[in-house]
Amino acid sequence: MVRIDLISPYHGGSHKAWAEGWQHSSRHNITLHTLPDRFWKWRMHGGAITLARRFLAQKSQPDVILATDMLDLTTFLALSRKQTAHVPTAVYMHENQLTYPLPQDGRTGPMRRQLGERDHHYAFINVASMLAADRVFFNSNYHLESFFAALPKFLKHFPEYNELNAIDILSQKSELLPVGVQFGPLANSSVEPTQNRVPLILWNQRWEYDKNPEAFFAALYTVAEAGHPFELALCGQQYGKRPSVFKEAIEKLDSRIVHVGHADFATYRKLLWQADLTISTAHHEFFGISILEAIHCQTFPLLPNRLSYPELLPREFHDACLYDTQEALIAKLTWALTHRDEVQNMAGALATAVSKFSWQRMSPIYDQVMLNLCQNK
Repeated sequence: MVRIDLISPYHGGSHKAWAEGWQHSSRHNITLHTLPDRFWKWRMHGGAITLARRFLAQKSQPDVILATDMLDLTTFLALSRKQTAHVPTAVYMHENQLTYPLPQDGRTGPMRRQLGERDHHYAFINVASMLAADRVFFNSNYHLESFFAALPKFLKHFPEYNELNAIDILSQKSELLPVGVQFGPLANSSVEPTQNRVPLILWNQRWEYDKNPEAFFAALYTVAEAGHPFELALCGQQYGKRPSVFKEAIEKLDSRIVHVGHADFATYRKLLWQADLTISTAHHEFFGISILEAIHCQTFPLLPNRLSYPELLPREFHDACLYDTQEALIAKLTWALTHRDEVQNMAGALATAVSKFSWQRMSPIYDQVMLNLCQNK
């Protein structure tokens, strides 16, 4: 058994689900060192100091340290070097601060204080942490490739000694390690598998600009004006003030809406099983846990043919589920709303296909990767 200390400074949402899902399913002994998921910039600065202090206070010594991308690993290792100098380390890239999309208006989202400009310091924390680690894991191939495509331009931005050789060094130590998903708690224990009176469309993503809710609601307005009946459930995590696009949509689609707001787990599970369709119009997705949760519960997905989404679905489902333009989304949505039996049958097959992402399947892979890291140090 390997003793793993998992360092998660921004412990919430997908980061928390990933860490706790692996901890519960692993054959190894995993200790979580966490801080709440707020003040993300301060977490990337001060989180390493706080968590290094806590790490040094514990009595046990890990065999492996695995940090998320929100940790300044260089600072953490410097402050704990008496105990960590010979411990193999890895970084898990849920996301990164180099290719995370910026809002168009410069007033929305995490970069608003830079008026829409990217703060290179946080991207450099990612790069330095990756250089300090023995291995780097990306949650999707899209994430890995997009990061390394952007890295040369980022390093060339600096005036001299821009360390372009770091690209090859990082590439050689980086690999794909998809997220595991806890499908077990979503088991259908109380929802009757009956067809809804009209199709239910589910939004279960974050209520933020990078998920592009404008395009989602634009598609719904079009099919509504065409006379196609549907109902709508709007759940998903919200941060602060509700975006105005949701307020407008709730007013326009009021008679069709069956749920609004972040759902507790029991309600969320019920909505997943009741929903016929889930749609993503995202500008940004490095993996897609919420989409996989919906697919597991036999909800048919309509997803953009880009980002990480093509990796989630077997190729035989791409034609039915992936779209390239807004017009194609509307056409596929119209088809799905009017061919409910075909959609239901395909959703059942997809649920089986995505089971490869369950922690039951992924945990042995993670466990072996960590064992290899210990043995090869």
